[in-house]
Parts: sequence; structure tokens; C-alpha cells
Amino acid sequence: MARRSPRPAAPAACPCGLGTSYAGCCGPFHAGTTAAPTAERLMRSRYSAFAVGDTGYLLRTWHSSTRPADLDLDGAVRWTGLDVLATTGGSAFHTEGTVEFTAHYRIGGETGEQHENSRFVREAGSWVYLDAAG
Repeated sequence: MARRSPRPAAPAACPCGLGTSYAGCCGPFHAGTTAAPTAERLMRSRYSAFAVGDTGYLLRTWHSSTRPADLDLDGAVRWTGLDVLATTGGSAFHTEGTVEFTAHYRIGGETGEQHENSRFVREAGSWVYLDAAG
């Protein structure tokens, strides 16, 4: 069974970069009161989950065939920004999609970035992260 992390204090601005409050953006997805309507919104909400340390949400939104049994986030990593570069499919009318992005982070005094083209599919009607496209 997946270990659920305690829900961290909510930030005022949503980390996903859409320019709105956390409570009005990714917060409801993390709380489970609504589901992400597109693959891009799911990817943004998963980035926000990394930023706020919500491992429970990350595991719940990971495809059952690729989901790890447990997830431990490195507390030293501070996610500092997200750039969505491209999307394919992933709308309310699709069953799969990709989101290419660059996520920026800081560890101590060093900065870095993670570039990925993530694949998303619907599982039981909801968008979930499948894997990084090769």
C-alpha cells in the first residue's frame, strides 16, 4: 500500500505557473475534489505536487502499470519554475497525450533543469502519467 505523506501547507501562488492561486488551481486536484481535465493540467498539477511534496497525489495520478510502490522525494530539491514547451493530444476528447516541459530546480546553491516529454493516458476515465516518451 502506498504511503501517504502529510499534506504540506498550501502556497499562496500555484507552483504550476498559470498565475493563479494554489487554492483556485492545483489545490482541488491535490485534495481529490476534482480531476485534471487535460493531460497538460495533470502534468502541471504533478509538478505542483513535487513542489509542495504531495507524494500521495503523485502516486494516485501515476498509471497502475508504471507506478512505483513508494515514492520518497528529496527534501533538498526546491522546484523553482515550469515551462510547458509543447503538447499533443491530451484534451477532453483524447485518450492519450504528451506534454513536453522543462522543470527548473535548485539544490543548495546549484540550479538545474529537467527536460521531459511525458506521456499521459486515461485510466478509469481520469488522466494519469504513464512515462517519459523515448
